[in-house]
Amino acid sequence: MQLREKLLSGLVIPAHPLALNSQRQLDERRQRALTRYYLAAGAGGLAVGVHTTQFAIRDPKFGLLERVLALAAEESRGNDIVKIAGVCGRNKQALAEAELAARLGYDAVLLSLADLKHETIPQLLDHARAIATVVPIIGFYLQPAVGGRLLPYEFWRQFVEIEKAVAIKIAPFNRYQTLDVVRALAQSGRAQDLALYTGNDDNILNDLLTKFDFGTQPLRIAGGLLGHWAVWTKTAVSHLALAKQHSDPVPGALLTLAQQITDANSAIFDSAHNFKGCIPGIHEILRRQGLLDGRWCLDPEEELSPGQSAELDRVCESYPHLQDDAFVKEHLDEWLR
Repeated sequence: MQLREKLLSGLVIPAHPLALNSQRQLDERRQRALTRYYLAAGAGGLAVGVHTTQFAIRDPKFGLLERVLALAAEESRGNDIVKIAGVCGRNKQALAEAELAARLGYDAVLLSLADLKHETIPQLLDHARAIATVVPIIGFYLQPAVGGRLLPYEFWRQFVEIEKAVAIKIAPFNRYQTLDVVRALAQSGRAQDLALYTGNDDNILNDLLTKFDFGTQPLRIAGGLLGHWAVWTKTAVSHLALAKQHSDPVPGALLTLAQQITDANSAIFDSAHNFKGCIPGIHEILRRQGLLDGRWCLDPEEELSPGQSAELDRVCESYPHLQDDAFVKEHLDEWLR
């Protein structure tokens, strides 16, 4: 299958975390184990060098971007998955990161515009077109709470016309802004060329179950590229399969499941503190499963928020059916080999 076909088919794409040791240095053994876990769980793609991987890997004092991208590429060699690399920064940096991703064999890049906070819509589009000359691009609507910027309908309506744009990750955590992106694609006539992926970790299953209709041809969000799917990935694969099977009418049990997933995400992503503890929350779940040795981040100040650990205890106790602990326990030794 070609890249567009794979994306349009609907994939589970975890946003890959960063495995560190207690000295906050890269733990290559556990970094590889995470990739092996996602592949074994049935993920159809990997997103590396994105927010969940920690943007600070680009800081020269860490210098981890190339190594982390290379590790995931090495572990996924021979697997028919979509490899996506995060690209950040202004034009010079973004072009260099896109060229690195292409050299390492990545299929597409997830283009963050977070560092272009004051550019006009035409300037943002020129930036996207420049990156698309190097490698296929995936648009990214990142929520402002974690560094994104507002991107109106007018931006997305023109973005979908970029020839080498292959998908859009919708992650504003906002229904109105989500609809801006979906409507832009629906009204462009290019719905057969670009795939929509939810990044709304607060509304995952509802996004996947909804048939969007703006009076044009209805369309669906195909899959997810999610930090939430960096944990309990085996179960996430089953949830996407359920969403593909049931759309009209949607069984009430799936709406209840959607509510439970959102409640679990509220603890993992630390919504009570404006998502301050979202990466440590992901790490803590992986630590409890044995995939990570600790929840360390590159920034020592980045830790669980007050009360977040108790919230994680609550949702883990309430929703055992959302977890894949038995699957991880069965295979952990082989992934850590």
